[in-house]
Amino acid sequence: MADLIIKASDVTEPEVIALLTEHHQNMRAISPPDACFALDLDGLRTPSIHMLAAWKGEALAGIGALKIYDADLAEVKSMRTSAAARRTGAGRAILDALIELAKEKGLTRLALETGTTDAFAPSRTLYGSLGFTPCGPFADYAEHPHSLFMERGV
Repeated sequence: MADLIIKASDVTEPEVIALLTEHHQNMRAISPPDACFALDLDGLRTPSIHMLAAWKGEALAGIGALKIYDADLAEVKSMRTSAAARRTGAGRAILDALIELAKEKGLTRLALETGTTDAFAPSRTLYGSLGFTPCGPFADYAEHPHSLFMERGV
């Protein structure tokens, strides 16, 4: 996406907070309570989380984060594009930036959890197009019929 600027976010910008709030509410609405792993704002302000925000001019196009578990593994969290930026390449640009950030940090594996319902089909397609393949649960996750776990090397 041309003229998109991706930079670190400390999760204090009002636009970022609004998009994260929308993301969290949507995930809770379309996921069973025991399969909703979206982090709230406080959960995204911990030292193990590295949040990126993508801006097109003054408009927030999207967000994404890495949750670092150890020297090898990080999880992709809180991927969300604004309604205006959907299907423009903003999500791919954010995910590319998260992959680059993982490389810079010397990580060797990225993993994620996403949903199995039709609402998550665009996310699964994006992840697959960037080399993520299905895997088993990682970190503290457990098998769940509404969860698909994916991973890729960095």
